[in-house]
Amino acid sequence: MEVSPVYNLINLEMNKEVRAKNVQLCREKGIVLPTFAQMVDPSKTPEKIKNALSDMGLWDVHSENLFRINWKNQGIPKGGTFGEVNYIEVPKALTGTKARILALVGKWFPTGGHKVGATYACLAPALVSGNFDAVNQQAVWPSTGNYCRGGAYNSALLGCKSIAILPEEMSKERFNWLKAIAGEVIATPGCESNVKEIFDKCHELDAERGTSIVIFNQFDKFENYLWHYTVTGAAMIEVLEKLNIAPENVKAYASSTGSGGTLAAGDKLKEVYPHIKIGAGEALQCPTLLRNGFGGHRIEGIGDKHVPWIHNVRNTDVVTAIDDQDCMDIYRMFNEPEGIEFLKKLGLSDKEIKELDLYGISGIGNVLSAIKMAKYYEMDEDDVIFTILTDSSEMYTSRLEELTEQQGDFSATEAALIHRASLLHQGIDNMEELTYYGRLRVHNLKYYTWVEQQGKTYEEINAQWYDRDYWKNLHGLADKIDEMINEFNREVGLI
Repeated sequence: MEVSPVYNLINLEMNKEVRAKNVQLCREKGIVLPTFAQMVDPSKTPEKIKNALSDMGLWDVHSENLFRINWKNQGIPKGGTFGEVNYIEVPKALTGTKARILALVGKWFPTGGHKVGATYACLAPALVSGNFDAVNQQAVWPSTGNYCRGGAYNSALLGCKSIAILPEEMSKERFNWLKAIAGEVIATPGCESNVKEIFDKCHELDAERGTSIVIFNQFDKFENYLWHYTVTGAAMIEVLEKLNIAPENVKAYASSTGSGGTLAAGDKLKEVYPHIKIGAGEALQCPTLLRNGFGGHRIEGIGDKHVPWIHNVRNTDVVTAIDDQDCMDIYRMFNEPEGIEFLKKLGLSDKEIKELDLYGISGIGNVLSAIKMAKYYEMDEDDVIFTILTDSSEMYTSRLEELTEQQGDFSATEAALIHRASLLHQGIDNMEELTYYGRLRVHNLKYYTWVEQQGKTYEEINAQWYDRDYWKNLHGLADKIDEMINEFNREVGLI
């Protein structure tokens, strides 16, 4: 098939008039923008910024916290510096696998979740190119959870107005926090799988408000892909090299489909370790990739019922479907006193017990996907799988109260059953290793959402599959964006 020409996947065309307004706004508010290179290696942060951070809370609404958008923040809530990549090794007493499962930790980002990085990657290029007017326009952040939190937070740090959109059934913690940060909070019908309703609201806002808003849709913004490819991918590679993992023992990467952004880290890993398997996880109650299925579920924030536009399906090797009840049960075991006591008796160290609060519900789902992949490929003691704990337990504490109301008090017996059934007995059912045509089947699902409903073209959906340079053309854009950010900062004149 004839391939299409190079597409303008990230708009970096300059609007000098709007850009000048943004420069003036940042000068007045004392805002300096971090580059991709500084997010990969925050030791490059200007000393002036480091000094300001020395007495600042991780979640404080100060623009200096933009420089904490990285995987290397010290794991304390206030005044932390930068160190090594935040990651843990999941105890084998939990996984029941021979393979080692490593997980990046998202808790130590501002807002407590890694999505703040993807939203910054969307907003910063638009600011420095003048494609978003921070003085006169509102930034719209459509989301199934953490993305709109990150977008609202970054908007507040940058002194611009925001609109957060998320499903009405998301946790109370998200809504309560957003009400204090976002300019507007809009709840759409349904749960995390009701993505179309979010898109519908965006179309409604676009029709009502026109050029007064700019919609940063995580599911089709390649800046989201680029941030994870560049920053998250680099963090994983750094850990693997630090641990002296032999390249042939780096076996897999597991992440939920979500917006398709976090999966992009797998594209980076695959460049360095070409043999690895990339696994895309989803909820068994909504098996879109696995069975072209649909439905509601409780693995908050991963989004589904469609294939994200920025998901590079050609690089996806495996689809895993995770039962949301397993995620809820494990989350409860990790956070109930009887569950923690059981895990202590199981032999988890004090450090491993302390790390239990690093697992949010979707992070648990990612770990279960990694377990399934380890068992499916019969990995041994030398093999390593990487995954991500996107946020932490504190994002979902209200769910513990709900589960107690629904299921009664948690007991040691329940902890033993959950450990055995939801962890050790996690099997290779409800997963599929994709052939060439299996991948093409998944890719073709994009057509119904993106071409029929969202205005993408027939030519571009084919280019995503057939043009081998389509995705590669994204990979060098971080350097170009950094040049634009550095020039913007020079004009602002604060460093």
